[in-house]
Amino acid sequence: MTPDVALAVEVALATGRPLLLRGEPGSGKSSLAAHVAHTWGWRYYEHVVTSRSKADDLLWTYDHVRRLSDAQVRTAGTELDDGRYVTPGPLWWAFDPVSARTAGDGARKDTGDQDRDRDRDRDRPHAVVLVDEIDKADPDLPNGLLVPLGSQRFTVAETGETVRRRAATGSGTDGEPPRHLVVITTNEERELPQAFLRRCVIASLPQPDAGRLVEIAEAHFRSDYREFGPADEELARELAEEIERAREEARARAIRPPSTAEFLDALRACRTLGIDVEDPRWPLLKSLTLLKPQQPGG
Repeated sequence: MTPDVALAVEVALATGRPLLLRGEPGSGKSSLAAHVAHTWGWRYYEHVVTSRSKADDLLWTYDHVRRLSDAQVRTAGTELDDGRYVTPGPLWWAFDPVSARTAGDGARKDTGDQDRDRDRDRDRPHAVVLVDEIDKADPDLPNGLLVPLGSQRFTVAETGETVRRRAATGSGTDGEPPRHLVVITTNEERELPQAFLRRCVIASLPQPDAGRLVEIAEAHFRSDYREFGPADEELARELAEEIERAREEARARAIRPPSTAEFLDALRACRTLGIDVEDPRWPLLKSLTLLKPQQPGG
């Protein structure tokens, strides 16, 4: 993280507000939340927003179809337990993992990423939640999150149960006020409601220069447990200078300039295939990874 973005994270935590990240696609917005969780050892949850997403999806979901099926076959005179059909969403898991585990039919597995080292201990009281690409949703979604994010509590409509922020048991930190960082990303494809923007800490990821791209490349390759020697650094520097020229070319052709993610793709391909910018295959690799017109022949 740049110092400006690191400060934005701290401000979001200090104010209890969600952090809204702006930036070009591929700039690293989505990976920031996972990076914070990994670095600080916090629990991590994510939800990728689509055009069909609703605010409740981040809080809980209710299986109406299964309830209807059970109602049709139940024994006369018996009542159905609405709580059986509730599935906790990522914000529920972040606010109160204890009640989330026992919601619905009984003990549940945590919905966070189970395969990463940062998530081996699921009883830590602090959590990071990523709400990715919120601008793809209808404005009702951000508006529907205003109260839950502001008060860090919500009520499940079908059962009347109130879920609120609490420290997880068994972590040795009972009584410690839990801290939650909600990172929300937007590609600016749709304007967000002013009421929602007012309640966010807003930061933009800057476009990295050549020197910063080399630092990012080294961090990514070392995190993958790979070597990053002097030859790799020199290749990354050559590609970083090349990507700046590719950005100018993209603007001249009125296409989207290559992002950090595409720079990393090009670097991985060059390392694997033994290609550098002097190789005759480089112009084709450049067109495959860096310059991508929306229409053929663009």
